[in-house]
Amino acid sequence: MRKPGMWTASAAALLAGAGAVAAEVPRVAADIAPVHGLVARVMQGLGEPALVVPPGASPHGYAMRPSEARALDQADLVFWLGEALTPWLEAPLEELAGDAHRIELLEARGTTVLPFREGARFEAHDHGEHDNHGHQEHAGGHEGHAEHGEHGDHAEGHEDHDGHGDGHEGHADHDGHDHGAHTSAEGHGGREGHEEHAHGHHHEGADPHAWLLPANAQVWLDVIAEELAEHDPDNAAAYRANAEAGKQEIAETVATVSAQLAPFQDKPFIVFHDAYQYFEQGFGLQAAGAISLSDAVKPSPARVAEIRDVVADRKVACVFSEPQFNPGLVATVLEGTGAGTAVLDPLGAGLEPGAGFYPALLQDIGAAIAGCE
Repeated sequence: MRKPGMWTASAAALLAGAGAVAAEVPRVAADIAPVHGLVARVMQGLGEPALVVPPGASPHGYAMRPSEARALDQADLVFWLGEALTPWLEAPLEELAGDAHRIELLEARGTTVLPFREGARFEAHDHGEHDNHGHQEHAGGHEGHAEHGEHGDHAEGHEDHDGHGDGHEGHADHDGHDHGAHTSAEGHGGREGHEEHAHGHHHEGADPHAWLLPANAQVWLDVIAEELAEHDPDNAAAYRANAEAGKQEIAETVATVSAQLAPFQDKPFIVFHDAYQYFEQGFGLQAAGAISLSDAVKPSPARVAEIRDVVADRKVACVFSEPQFNPGLVATVLEGTGAGTAVLDPLGAGLEPGAGFYPALLQDIGAAIAGCE
């Protein structure tokens, strides 16, 4: 028996006055905080989604608590990025949420998906060549979703690269991927080939940090609203109105953050690992390189030396760290350069989950970049 939907006081009063019975709102789970925030925005005033991977935990390897497993077991709908980000989640989805409708947002029609960049200097790729590749066959957020493991060939081999996964060193970062239409990084081994082979991965295929492109978040709001409307037609208009309001909030946030970051569009910076190319595309920025191939692979001395050269050669103004990782690596890169440093977090671990999360995440990252000294 599902729980009745949660309503605002005004809506509940109207229904009570009309003698109507409140519609049952679907039980919904979301994998990571940015996705949860978008779902929460669409459900605002109607219900609350459950969050499977809490803030501060690794999306790439996480042992669910009983409450999180129960949320999956009870879910009617599950929204997740996909195996590229949370490969460990596929088995629990099959076991616990086998009857739920599962929506893989990386596969949603209209989603821009970029390949991983290769090399310390990101020489290999031009974003413009890869926008929306491999997704036009997926219709309206209801068809073509990989719900039952169609992409199992790349469901393993991910190592934590978002900065929240101590203790997951056993996962080799991105090895063994076959992303089909997504794969466009072959042949770019370059200077890091020895580092990649030493850790058994090739760091190629689709970059799953797609939530950091605001246009993707706006696409997903519509996908989420339509999925909820299909399962709860009595509240369809409310879901769609919430999605429209959420898209407008993102647009306003993008305008504010874009103005804040305009002076930094021609200023190269270094990131700890390559998690931000979607944000760069959305705001006209350009990282000059990454200290680490991934957040769980210690960079080789040669890579650190190369990044130091990039800082000097390109007069890099800022080198960004991430909250959970060794600040000594950043200090080594910064030594004698005069560059500043600040902290970036692609998952917004310090932010409050909920309907306002996504705009707050954009603002948080924008403020960190603009404030780096």
